[in-house]
Amino acid sequence: MRDLYRLERVRADHQAGRVRVVRGGKRMLSTRHHLHRAQLTEAEWRRRWEASRRFLEADGESGKRYGNETIRVGPGGQVSIRLPAPLAHLANAPHGRYVLAARVAFAHRGEAWRDRVQANRAVAYRIHEDTDRNRWYLTASWTIPPVKTVPLQAARAGGIVGVDTNADHLAAWRLDEHGNPVGAPRRFDYDLTGTTGHRDAQVRHTLIRLLHWARRHGLGIAVEDLDFTAQTTRERHERRKRFRQLISGMPTARLRARLVSMAAELGITLITVDPAYTSRWGAQHWQKPLTSTTRKTTRPDAAAVAIGRHALGHPIRRRTTPPPGHQSDGYGHRTVQAAPGAPGREGPRPRIPGPRTRSVRAGRGANAGNQNTHNRSGCSAEQETWQQDSLPLSP
Repeated sequence: MRDLYRLERVRADHQAGRVRVVRGGKRMLSTRHHLHRAQLTEAEWRRRWEASRRFLEADGESGKRYGNETIRVGPGGQVSIRLPAPLAHLANAPHGRYVLAARVAFAHRGEAWRDRVQANRAVAYRIHEDTDRNRWYLTASWTIPPVKTVPLQAARAGGIVGVDTNADHLAAWRLDEHGNPVGAPRRFDYDLTGTTGHRDAQVRHTLIRLLHWARRHGLGIAVEDLDFTAQTTRERHERRKRFRQLISGMPTARLRARLVSMAAELGITLITVDPAYTSRWGAQHWQKPLTSTTRKTTRPDAAAVAIGRHALGHPIRRRTTPPPGHQSDGYGHRTVQAAPGAPGREGPRPRIPGPRTRSVRAGRGANAGNQNTHNRSGCSAEQETWQQDSLPLSP
């Protein structure tokens, strides 16, 4: 698109009679006519002019490997260029690519650049020469889309992915719109030991796997709004030094900042919830019911379910199981029958207001007081004499 725009601009200049003598426009031309003011010789100026004409740039495309097919820069800084067909014989790598011997590094916003190339988001590159420093530079640029605000009901539609942040992994579980866990829990590990570059790569790789898993299911992500700083941990946990060191080492700020930016690039909705009692209530109400002979549910897994239910607007606590005496499937009918010698056992049932069955309204139907029609001992029918009528004779 940029090449087409440049071609249209050159055609418009040609039709208008405007000729650009050198690349750079009037500034380069003015420098040529005032070499003494710029403190340049003609050879130095010509070198700048030739350097301004030696450049290579390519727009990025989302979905391509590392966000650019023509100029590809990996997370480690390795640069490869896709050569055109007439220059394919100069390639030193498969698929007509030429790999540069030097590696590049971005001092400014390098982490944001690595997040984009890991997610295969579009990144535009430009390779040019700086004659003053006698160096070649590679410039990366991209467009940050505006963050869209989604209504809460739309974010909850279809379910959500609850994520619990821990010192060495992210525990995630998928929940449907009713708050029921679906499938098996997922665990995304990372190692925060070693150099800064290694830690950044671990966090970035973990978030990419989490986001791609949530994107495949078309669901949003629910996370806790954690704030683990030195001041808050010291005030809340006092002399528990080892525990304070554990939670202070959790990369909550780094995870939160990167998760927001990377989720915005992929169009995934984020919901933050209050972290109060999520781990405790998750372990109390969900760890044991979700544990089976083939699956052992951990405390972080149960906390992920609690976070997801909190984001969906459902209570974390489960409904208490009735006692064995009230479970009709295993112990028969729940109603306690009266003993044979209880007074009033054969009397009528008390009239209870409200509907009693689906077909008969309250206060209607037969009264159970008359038990004479039943075959019971002591029935009045037993006290009466009974005589069979004579059979009619046939003629």
